[in-house]
This record gives sequence, structure tokens and C-alpha cells, in this order.
Amino acid sequence: MNIKKLVVLSLLVIQTTTLVLTLRYSRSKPVEGARFLNSTVVLVAEFVKLICCLLVILKTNEFNTASALGEIRREVIHKPIETLKIAIPSGSYAIQNNLLFIALSYLDAPTYQVTYQLKILSSAIFSVVLLRRKLNFLKWVSLILLMAGVALVQIRPDDYEEKDPTLRWYGLGAILMSCVSSGFAGVYFEKLLKRSNQSLWIRNIQMALFGTVFSGMACYYSDMDIISRDGFFQGYDGLTWFIVLLHAVGGLLVSCVIKFADNITKGFAASLSIVISSAVSYFIFNELNPSHYFVIGTATVLLSTILYSRPG
Repeated sequence: MNIKKLVVLSLLVIQTTTLVLTLRYSRSKPVEGARFLNSTVVLVAEFVKLICCLLVILKTNEFNTASALGEIRREVIHKPIETLKIAIPSGSYAIQNNLLFIALSYLDAPTYQVTYQLKILSSAIFSVVLLRRKLNFLKWVSLILLMAGVALVQIRPDDYEEKDPTLRWYGLGAILMSCVSSGFAGVYFEKLLKRSNQSLWIRNIQMALFGTVFSGMACYYSDMDIISRDGFFQGYDGLTWFIVLLHAVGGLLVSCVIKFADNITKGFAASLSIVISSAVSYFIFNELNPSHYFVIGTATVLLSTILYSRPG
């Protein structure tokens, strides 16, 4: 593995694991007063991502403001059809990000991490449908193992006491819908990248622009009454701003994975993140009391992820 792939792998593992654990902690810890709103965090993260993308474009134009603005005007404003195409995956990502907050409000981090690997299944299905991609026998076997592993993780032993099973199923429903949204958005974005000569960072600017719009709509329609009463930044603290930055960095890291890494790197990153999240939840947060179903299911998901990432 070369240096660039190693750096991307390390950053992806750190970002994914830290985001999941901090999000789970922020949604489960007791707070005085109002807790921050999911919709506002997603909106602020999209805005931060937009600023970062604009700075990258400025750097690629050697910090010539006129040249950078000219590129944005030429590639974004003067190509409205190409720009509008990004609205579809951007809207899907906005839905996904809001659903992930809901899922982590009701699921422990390891269960979330393992179940979220079903996005591999949805991505595979959408790649076959949208990209006409053919999957070999090993990949189909790995997808079957993935579904079996996720199913095993959901089984609770007879002596397991659950506070409110309804809330857990609510979280599982949110993460399943998020997997579908993530798979569709990722494959559709890949399709646009392969059929366009626009740069990756211009596409990211378009994504962030629409992401800001869609996230703003989510704020307005779901939380405007609460925002009007208690303020947009209610419940924000240092941890909340850290989560905002992790969300923004995550979007940029995906771009780096597309450019510098491959499916093997993503597979190892996902596997390492699951292992680290489970260890932290068990030893530090005391949230995880793994049954044999969970251990076998997690091992099956890890195996399926690695098998699916193999070339061929």
C-alpha cells in the first residue's frame, strides 16, 4: 500500500470512528437545557464543506481570486444543466445525514456501524441498475454473507433486557433508509463523475451548494418552530462544533478516496472502524455487552466487507 493510500485509510478510519462515537455520545449524554438540533448541525456542516471546497478551488488557481471566480462562473453558473444534475445525489445525501443522527439516537455505536454496512448491498444493487456493472460470484457471496451477518447482529439473547424495543426499531428503520439513500447517492454521483469532464472539486461545490439548500429546507420544515423559540444554535458546545467539522471533513475525505484510494482501502477502513467502535463502546462507554450472535454477526460482516473489496 503506497503512502497516499495509507494516509487516506488512516484518516478515513479516524474520521468514521470518531464521528460515530462522538455523535452517539452527544445524543445519549444528559444535558441541561435544550439539545442541539440534528437539522442545524447538518446545515452548518454543508456550509463549512462549501467554504472548504471554495478554498481548494482558490488554491488550485494559485490564490488568484479572479481566476477562481471565473472557473466557478464558467463551470457552475454557465452550465446550469450539469449543475442541476447534482441536485439528485445531493438531496439523497441530505436525507442520509439527517437519518444517521436519528439512528444514533437509538442505537449503540457498534450496532450502528455493523448495520450501516448494508450500504454496500444498496450500492451494489444501484451499480448494477444504473452503471450496468456486473458482479462476479465472489461479490454475490459476500453480499449474502453481509445480509446474514447484519441479521445476526440484530438478534437479542433471551436474557437481554431492552428498555424500549420500539425506539430500537425506529433507529434500525432510520439506518436502513439511510443505507438506501447512501447507496443511490454514491452510485449516481459516480455516474456523473464518469460522464463529465468537470473537476471533482467543482462537483463538490455543486454538491455543497445543493446540500446547503436541502439542509436549509429540512431546518425550515422540521424545526422552524423550535429554532424561532430557542435559537438556531441551541445546545451547541465545543463537542457540537467538533461534530460539524467531522461531518464536513467526511465529505471531503470521500473525494480523496475516489481520487487516491480504491474499494480495498474503503473495505479495510470500514472493518477497522467497526472493530475500534466496538472496543471503545465496550471498554469506555459500557454500552456494549456482546452476545455470541453479535460476535458471529460482526465477524461475518467484516469478512463480507473484505471479500467484496477484493478486485475482480
